[in-house]
Amino acid sequence: MKIDGLPVRTPFPAGHPVLDTIDYDERATMRAWENFLADEPKCARDPVHVRSLIHDSWSRSASGGINAQGIEAPLNSDRDEIEYLTRTNAELLAAAQRSFASLGQLLDGTGAMLVLADSDGVLIDAIGDKKTLHDGMDIHLAIGGKWNEDAVGTNGIGTALWTGEPIFVHAAEHFCAGIKSWTCAGAPIRDPLDGKIIGVVDLSGYSPIFRPHNTALVAATARQIEKALAEQQQERRTRLLEAFISSAPNYRRKDGLVIVDHRGRAIFCNNVPDGETTDMMDGPMEPGRGRWLLNLPSSGSEADLAKALPPHLRSCHITPLKLDGSLGGAALVFPSGPATVTVASREDSKAIRDAAALIVGESEALLAAVDIASRVARSNSVTSLLIEGETGVGKELFARLVHAGSRRGANDPFIAMNCGAITRELFGSELFGHVAGAFTGASRDGKPGIFELANGGVLSLDEIGEMPLEIQPFLLRVLEERVVRRIGDSRGRPVDVRLIASTNRDLKQEVASGRFRSDLYYRIGAVSIKVPPLRERGDDVMLLAEHFNQRIAALTGGEPLVFSNEALDALLAYRWPGNVRELKNLVERLHVLAHGRNVGLRDLPAEITPSGSKPEAPPNYVGDVTGEKLEGTLVDAERQMMKNALAAEGGNLSRVAQRLGISRPTLYRKLDRYGIRRGFV
Repeated sequence: MKIDGLPVRTPFPAGHPVLDTIDYDERATMRAWENFLADEPKCARDPVHVRSLIHDSWSRSASGGINAQGIEAPLNSDRDEIEYLTRTNAELLAAAQRSFASLGQLLDGTGAMLVLADSDGVLIDAIGDKKTLHDGMDIHLAIGGKWNEDAVGTNGIGTALWTGEPIFVHAAEHFCAGIKSWTCAGAPIRDPLDGKIIGVVDLSGYSPIFRPHNTALVAATARQIEKALAEQQQERRTRLLEAFISSAPNYRRKDGLVIVDHRGRAIFCNNVPDGETTDMMDGPMEPGRGRWLLNLPSSGSEADLAKALPPHLRSCHITPLKLDGSLGGAALVFPSGPATVTVASREDSKAIRDAAALIVGESEALLAAVDIASRVARSNSVTSLLIEGETGVGKELFARLVHAGSRRGANDPFIAMNCGAITRELFGSELFGHVAGAFTGASRDGKPGIFELANGGVLSLDEIGEMPLEIQPFLLRVLEERVVRRIGDSRGRPVDVRLIASTNRDLKQEVASGRFRSDLYYRIGAVSIKVPPLRERGDDVMLLAEHFNQRIAALTGGEPLVFSNEALDALLAYRWPGNVRELKNLVERLHVLAHGRNVGLRDLPAEITPSGSKPEAPPNYVGDVTGEKLEGTLVDAERQMMKNALAAEGGNLSRVAQRLGISRPTLYRKLDRYGIRRGFV
């Protein structure tokens, strides 16, 4: 039978009858004590007058050299020592606070006092009847008094510590003469995590207060304190797990993980190799949990933590976990076996290479940017990245590259949001989510934000310079704490997200003009990548043109175009204000409008054609190219381009919009304008 996860302990163990079931005789008990001190074993042959529990304790007291004529317990009243005692037992005191507060007022006028002692039997708290508390000072039954059997012999506190069970010691049953006018009932308090005794709660007073149910009262109080301790430990466990999630983004599910608390005890175990647990101390809880593993150094530095690891745990990586600015525990990560790590490393490298291959170009500036992105992808310490570049340079491809190297599983998400496409009113809800009824128009069931959706993966915020100034502090807080709070909700939700911000603005200039927070800029811009514009990439224009040419031909089932030297020279000389996106759109248009497979100057738009050159009229072409005719031709070309894109993407409008370099609302308007139905394919 269990209560609150703790074993139910019989308040009065077998063989320890309460006073109303035996004929307690004060004189007979005193005589038995005197005979015991005189080395006469008569009391041992007369168990009616002395319980075996008491006789055994007398024997321990005598062999320990306790003065049977003692009148008080040792007392340490040094203020610094008391402060240290309070600090080291802070958790026990906090757990007992509620029970002591509720019982304290009830004991006033009853002649009883309730005391709390630590695992050494030293009193750390006392409440109850004022006169009894005052009289308790005469025998040092007060804070700082030491009441284990080694200090004062048989008594309710010390004997409960020794037996590990709730007990009472009444009047003449005490070993020391000076406390035989008192009665006490003590119950040990056990740590819910490892089952060790960490203290005693005791009800004491002059002998007339004795009642058979005193032991049951302290046993019930001890259980309440243990329950409060369990709640404290569960809260600490949750906070340490949240701290681990925030500080160890490189952890993989297949790795072994042990979280230890501030005392070096395992509070969470997952996937721990058998070889690492064989030397752990045995504990009463489930395998691994509650076992003491190491002493955490007060410094909390990783170097000192590594030195504190016992030899059988040296294979792990240890990370300090801070709670409220101080060391609250540590995470021990056991990497998976060498063969598995090697395979994973090869897979990660291949994913990065595949993603980098999508960025076409051989110019020095581009390759430098790809190199930085690849190194960031392989790094576990960079949690945010800023990608800067003009519109259309391909910033999302760099974000995808970083995601490829960050993935720890096949389903790790990549969530992208364009900050310029969200209204100011909905910005907070889109980023952080909201609970039901948080604002007018909020979802009935609430809604997670993109931070939650990206948990475990990458969040790409495009055009972050468009983010409203009033939202920026909340984004900074999420990045610092790694915890997101939905609008209207006080509960924090831990998130493990790598943020990739991109912009076509000069954020330094935005900071200088007060349109972007400097602290957020330096937080996201610790590592930045500048993607060069196409006009600075030299012959990459030719490589990209051929890349798009071959890909479009494969998608449409046609033949690749053949560019004349004059056309290539024109492409190389052009400034490309729209960058790679503009070049891609041009090649797609040429596949529709070019007169045959050969592309010459006459097929290029006027803005690309060198000044002074006149496009040649195509063979067999009839009619003037008037402004009206040209407009009609471009409309037809755009309609055909949209149909081709729909066919290539299987009707997926998100990918169609991305392929065409336009937003989804713009795509919807054009589909409606041209009368194109999504299902035409």
